[in-house]
Amino acid sequence: MTQVPTPSAAPAVPGVISIRLTHVSQLFNMLDPFPFRERDLAPEAEEYIAGWAEEMPARAPLAIVVHLPEAEAAGPDAQGLPEAIAHFFDYRRHETARELAQLFRVGRLSLVIGLGVLAVCLVAAQLVGHVLGEGTFAGILEESLVIVGWVANWRPIEIFLYEWWPLARRRDLFARLAAARVEVRAEGAAGSADARGVPS
Repeated sequence: MTQVPTPSAAPAVPGVISIRLTHVSQLFNMLDPFPFRERDLAPEAEEYIAGWAEEMPARAPLAIVVHLPEAEAAGPDAQGLPEAIAHFFDYRRHETARELAQLFRVGRLSLVIGLGVLAVCLVAAQLVGHVLGEGTFAGILEESLVIVGWVANWRPIEIFLYEWWPLARRRDLFARLAAARVEVRAEGAAGSADARGVPS
């Protein structure tokens, strides 16, 4: 399994996310039928990388360093890690951008419907006042219609005030990870590291 630091730990070098593996395959979802460089990362690997990236300054460049045994680091799969990781996070960026666009489409449609319902309810409340006068029942009905009109706008208000920005932040995070420098380091028995990766 991927070795990860405890939740209270911090990266040894700011902006650098380190992952220690025994095999390259630990980083990927092996049930994915696509070629190696197009496979999805394993969910725990994505969560770990994205989680550490979120803790780093938003404008800081990121680097992902994958530590592997010397023999494993020399293999073709290890050499393809920079491209595979960049491809995965670029895909996640596009996917999140589509989710955000779909959310805005739902928000705009909800807003049109909500404003229409609000207009109808306000007109109906005015009619109730004219037809039923100023009695208690008329007052309750008028207030109820106004409340229904505003409740109909709760969903678009929720989307445009609260729901969009977590997706936008996630999209930007994936964009930073797609652009991150990825490095594979071979570790010998003595724990020395030899940089074998290239910038993604």
